[in-house]
Amino acid sequence: MGWLHKKILRPLLFQQDSERAHNFVVTQLARASKNKFTCDLIGKLYGSPALPTEVFGLKFPNPVGLAAGMDKHAAAVPGWSALGFGFTELGGVTWHAQPGNPKPRMFRAIPDEGVINRMGFNNSGAEAVAQKLTEWKKSGRWPSHPVGINLGKSKITPLENAAEDYLDSFRVLRDLADFFVVNVSSPNTPNLRQLQDKLALNEILIALQQANIARKPILVKVAPDLSFEALDEILELVEPRQLAGMVATNTTITRPQTGDAALAKIYAETGGLSGRPLRARSTEVIRHLYKQSSGTVPIIGVGGIFTAEDAWEKITAGASLLQVYTGMVYEGPGVAGKIVRGLIKRLKREGFGTLKEAVGTAR
Repeated sequence: MGWLHKKILRPLLFQQDSERAHNFVVTQLARASKNKFTCDLIGKLYGSPALPTEVFGLKFPNPVGLAAGMDKHAAAVPGWSALGFGFTELGGVTWHAQPGNPKPRMFRAIPDEGVINRMGFNNSGAEAVAQKLTEWKKSGRWPSHPVGINLGKSKITPLENAAEDYLDSFRVLRDLADFFVVNVSSPNTPNLRQLQDKLALNEILIALQQANIARKPILVKVAPDLSFEALDEILELVEPRQLAGMVATNTTITRPQTGDAALAKIYAETGGLSGRPLRARSTEVIRHLYKQSSGTVPIIGVGGIFTAEDAWEKITAGASLLQVYTGMVYEGPGVAGKIVRGLIKRLKREGFGTLKEAVGTAR
């Protein structure tokens, strides 16, 4: 089915503005998600074989998840499972509903298979997302795989009140998801990345864990642009704040060199860059976090994963789970299944019995 996307669907979608195409795809999947028969059909076409793994106390049918940013409003929760993803991270969600940054705010760097976005946490707000999740649960359409929520800071909230802002969102959502990711690394909310500072992040995590009655796994998503020293400081919070893991990485504000004038114009746009140009740096960050923590901190690897080979690179660098966003834009709806099938073959070829055995084995 990959040829159908690359030869027909992708050219049609790429004729549209990037955000409009994104919204169209999510809207169509949201409609399909309401119907069991349709979801079952999607699953037959695009589903993944089983490659089970267990990480931070949760069981995943396979390690390939949907990254935050694709479904900000919890519009298509059952549909992502039908597309073969082993877990879904919804959001980013902020306490206050907000429209995000002015449009246009999403751009394709097609020759390099990248995407630049400066969305700015456009979402309907934590209470609206909680209502949507409640509706999905009551409908009997809730997926069998773990569902996480990416928490961001509202733009109107001052940095000094960030902990309260994250806490307000967590309180209304904590019973509706399996894990939570604290996003302090998006480049598209003014000064948000300052919250990666150890003291500021510590304050947020203290507030969340005090309210974490059910002990849901809480992770932190880090920027690829942080120094290794800054990453080490965040790792120092893992034990005292009972962090379940790290998500590595968010999008980057750096840009690759190019002699293509049209591509250079795209790269001049402000925002975070994802996709293939991010692959190598995100793997470096994963490798560093794994090494520095002696493999004790579970890592969700994200950044430039398009193929099973890309996924294998992340796993052997130290990632226990993976996430895809831009890979789906370029590879289409069958990307999760394709990666999982490739990983099963690779594990067998390398002589590993389970995915966990392969984590961090690269030398």
